[in-house]
Amino acid sequence: MARPSKPKLSTQSIADTALKLVDAHGEFTLPQLAKELSVSASSLYNHVQGKTEIIELMRGQAMSAISLAHVDSSSWQEAVRQIATSYWESYSKHPKLIPLLTSHTVRDRTALRVYDALAKVLEQAGFNPSSLLHAITIIDSFVLGSALDAAAPSVVWEADEESSHAFKEALNGGLRDPHRSEKSFLIGLKVVLAGLESLLLHHTDDHSVRT
Repeated sequence: MARPSKPKLSTQSIADTALKLVDAHGEFTLPQLAKELSVSASSLYNHVQGKTEIIELMRGQAMSAISLAHVDSSSWQEAVRQIATSYWESYSKHPKLIPLLTSHTVRDRTALRVYDALAKVLEQAGFNPSSLLHAITIIDSFVLGSALDAAAPSVVWEADEESSHAFKEALNGGLRDPHRSEKSFLIGLKVVLAGLESLLLHHTDDHSVRT
């Protein structure tokens, strides 16, 4: 029998299949993954070390869609806006992946390139190392939370008889908008950028940040 021209397994096929399982079920196991790939679970270890590495491969898969085009030629605010928007667009397609990612250290080079770009932009803007790390953390948390909201049900909140008039009015108006999540993200991003600009202007560091 002729030898197949391509190997049956690869890190790419493993990541693709694992991501499909997570998109559908929010989780995956190695036996499930092996079954989907029509191989034995032990065969996976010829290509990956285990579940943690597969999660990092999925992280890289999702973040490979993040565009860094024109970042170097933009103002720092515009560069952050471009990165955050592309980041949100990528993860809003794979919201069930987010809980898996947040419990693992970021090591994937494709993912790290995005944080490298953010760090470079913010450093050139004048952020010191401490405030720069706060800025990256804030951007990361906001984008991931907004991406989760993009996958929320159409009725996110349901008022009851004790709910305030203001809350009921907000729900009656906003929940009818099919683009609520995206609009909220874009408004929130403006708020985040304004806050970061204030942080930069006031040279905030660890000792002056108040909780």
